[in-house]
Amino acid sequence: MADPSGRTSTSPQPVGAAADVETLDERLSLRGRSLRAHTARGTIINAAFNIGLAGLGLIRQLLVAVFLTASEFGLWGVIYVSVITLIVFKEVGISDKFIQQSESDQEVAFQKAFTLNLLWTLPFFFVALGGIPIFALIYGRPDIIAPGSVLALAVLASGLSSPTWIFYRQMRFARQRTLQAVDPIVAFVVTVALAVAGAGYWSLIIGGVCGMWVGGLVALRACPYRLKLVFDRLAVREYFSFSWPLLISTGSGVVVLQAGILTGEAVVGLAGVGAIGLASTIARFTERVDQIVTQTIYPAVCAVRDRADLLFEAFTKSNRLALMWGMPFGVGLAVFAPDLVEFVLGEKWRVATGLIQVFGILAGINQIAFNWTAFLRAVGQTRPFAVSGILGMVTFLAVGVPMTIAYGLTGYAVGVIAVTVVDMVVRTYFLARLFSGFEMLRHSARAMAPSLPAVAAVLGVRLLEGSDRSGGLVIAELVLYTVVTLIATWAAERALLREVGGYLRRAAGAPQPA
Repeated sequence: MADPSGRTSTSPQPVGAAADVETLDERLSLRGRSLRAHTARGTIINAAFNIGLAGLGLIRQLLVAVFLTASEFGLWGVIYVSVITLIVFKEVGISDKFIQQSESDQEVAFQKAFTLNLLWTLPFFFVALGGIPIFALIYGRPDIIAPGSVLALAVLASGLSSPTWIFYRQMRFARQRTLQAVDPIVAFVVTVALAVAGAGYWSLIIGGVCGMWVGGLVALRACPYRLKLVFDRLAVREYFSFSWPLLISTGSGVVVLQAGILTGEAVVGLAGVGAIGLASTIARFTERVDQIVTQTIYPAVCAVRDRADLLFEAFTKSNRLALMWGMPFGVGLAVFAPDLVEFVLGEKWRVATGLIQVFGILAGINQIAFNWTAFLRAVGQTRPFAVSGILGMVTFLAVGVPMTIAYGLTGYAVGVIAVTVVDMVVRTYFLARLFSGFEMLRHSARAMAPSLPAVAAVLGVRLLEGSDRSGGLVIAELVLYTVVTLIATWAAERALLREVGGYLRRAAGAPQPA
């Protein structure tokens, strides 16, 4: 195994490392850069694409929300959740395992993964078609059968995008992200056009299907390897051993999602479900952004997974970089949620204000050690994900469901808070086992520090204001919040920012790690 500069490491190899026959230069397309510099540049590339595409997706949802009623948006949520419940099990780590493996013939390795992905995808299309009527019966909504069946067509397309894994594994991020951008861009154009034309929730369904199919076909066209079906029993066992805990984790998440939707519809109706869906959509924007860093470093982490020192450095620095964005966004969402509803979404979404605030705070908290899963996957430890999923499911069923029945949307928020607390405890436990010396409390305090002065500044201004608020005043507060956050972040993390900036500038001498 090679270190980030390309030199061969004499560190002991972990169990199973004998199969790793690639050198770092053979595995990754570094183009003469060190691994640190290449990863830093990749983060910027991924940030440019992912922030833009995540923003595009958020704008799409907000624009469609303007043309839909809360009940229509809630019905879309029921349709989407029903289909996702049936197909979410398809994503069980095949791509992650392909990135991790180090076979000598990568064309054959891809053909094996491509074959397994197709074999795992095809049955789910028929499962989705057959399962939609069952969910229609459960929800008492026969009107979801037709749109749900159309949305199921996206399942077939999802199996076509696997060639992007090749560029991801090689850390050719610009190529990978360009291909992946096709889906959301097509979906945005089609969805917004249909929404403006009055298609209602059908705009989201047709737009999503068109995006998936166009994106999948473009990915197949760009595949650098021959598209060939190769079935290997040993590969099946290896992929299953890696993936079954992810399957359990996914199943637990589906139970939580369905329990929330079923309970929410029974207690607060479709409008309440729409509020839950909108708050989740906005909060997930931070999750999309934190994936920028995780997805960037995962191939690099897999390449140096025998170096504990480099793993810990990558974990702490990547988490700090993501927190510079994620924590201020989540906290800011909580502070400005009433203004978002009043000046953007409209009075019909006032019921969602409290949920948006809670989800904003939780989105910020979830940024803390968010990328723990990438490092455990890189070293082949996926069983903790099953533990986390099961405990989260039990917590929501024991707390979230009865609280929702008793207190409506407020109770639902309490259940989500409880699940977040349990998840933080689980990730703290397993990170302490993986990295000796890891301190979650210190890590959390450092993450929250830059947001505190920004919140204090905005709340201080509001104390001096009257009861009347205007759009101009809200914009001024947003500017104040942003400026104070930037100053506080620079004060707390300037050493790390200078290090990353040095990598990006390709200075003559490599910058010293912060």
